[in-house]
Amino acid sequence: MTFDPQAFRDQFPILKQRLSKDRPVVYLDSGASAQKPQCVIDSESDVYQRYYANAYRGVYEFGAMVDDALEASRATVKSMINAARVEEIIFTSGTTMSINLVAHCFGHAFLSTGDVILLTEMEHHANIVPWQMIAAQKGAEVRFLPITDEGLLDESRFDEFFTQRVKIVSVTGMSNVLGTINDIPRLAERSHSVGARFLVDAAQTAPHVTIDVQKDNIDFLTFSGHKIFGPSGIGILYGKEELLNALPPFLGGGHMIERVYQDHSTWAHLPAKFEAGTIPIAQAIALKPAIDLLEETGLDQIQDYEHHLTKQAYERLMEISGMTIYGPSPETRGPILSFRLAGAHPEDIAQLLNRRGVFVRHGHHCTMPLHDRLGVTATVRASLAAYNLTSDLDALIEGLHFVRQRLRLT
Repeated sequence: MTFDPQAFRDQFPILKQRLSKDRPVVYLDSGASAQKPQCVIDSESDVYQRYYANAYRGVYEFGAMVDDALEASRATVKSMINAARVEEIIFTSGTTMSINLVAHCFGHAFLSTGDVILLTEMEHHANIVPWQMIAAQKGAEVRFLPITDEGLLDESRFDEFFTQRVKIVSVTGMSNVLGTINDIPRLAERSHSVGARFLVDAAQTAPHVTIDVQKDNIDFLTFSGHKIFGPSGIGILYGKEELLNALPPFLGGGHMIERVYQDHSTWAHLPAKFEAGTIPIAQAIALKPAIDLLEETGLDQIQDYEHHLTKQAYERLMEISGMTIYGPSPETRGPILSFRLAGAHPEDIAQLLNRRGVFVRHGHHCTMPLHDRLGVTATVRASLAAYNLTSDLDALIEGLHFVRQRLRLT
């Protein structure tokens, strides 16, 4: 079956509207948050209209329907990433919450003075700040694997950084600025060779690349529903069962307990142990049709199409005078292109593109250390998804020529 980008796009009602001056929506900010297909919108609405109740609380009909729908969604996530058991799938509020959970719980259980937490120079703040916080509490050190000028991890320095002091390695599967796709199996192998645990921030990877946590021997994996065409407010933490059982709970309260006494409490079994309180019920349920859409369409087909689109965008952007694109060549990057135009501030570029109905992001993209490494304070980012068309690239290129004209760039 051949991938049909127009048919895929037609499932997203927000992309059908027209803007002022009858311009189509050219949405190039899926790296920040993806748009939602009708099936996801309908699923979330259906919960509230037809059978909403709190989860895991009541045996009455609505409660049972919610419980069944949540477990169907959990099973779908398990299948998507090839986890060994559904109990290894924890519902959270998003990638940030998931990484904070691991940093806090793993740190308090296993980190000591002098231990090393190993990250990379291309990490999102969500995969830096939680580790800095726990390192400060435990006397550990945060170190950063360096990148090359091409935006790839500097493998020549791996022996310097992968040492016996490293207790956990936490890396992005795909840089949200450079688009770099990291070699996850190799990083997992290097991490385990020094006795470290391995976490993958798959926030950018999940919408674009097939994930297999067992094949790649991943200890922890996180991603957010809103980046894979699902609702906001729902995220996933995967952890190997033995590791999750070894960690203390993150939040205390209802549902995560087995028994509460006046002087102590005991914890519920997985996954409830890490799902204190009321989870985002409708959002977790509506995550299932988003994943179903990806799997029914075929992630391999999506990846092939997005690679073609990214290569075309890269080549056309590089034809513009004064253009600098950060990161590797299209062969080793996902559908993310961050750039600067000589003589133009990124915010001015984004504002002028908006006048043409082209929506991009500008700024540091929650990667200040990476931008320090690049030697710039901000970039413009165009991030693509399977619903983008060649006509979107046409609009971006035409918009950038409009920017050059309006700013009188030579």
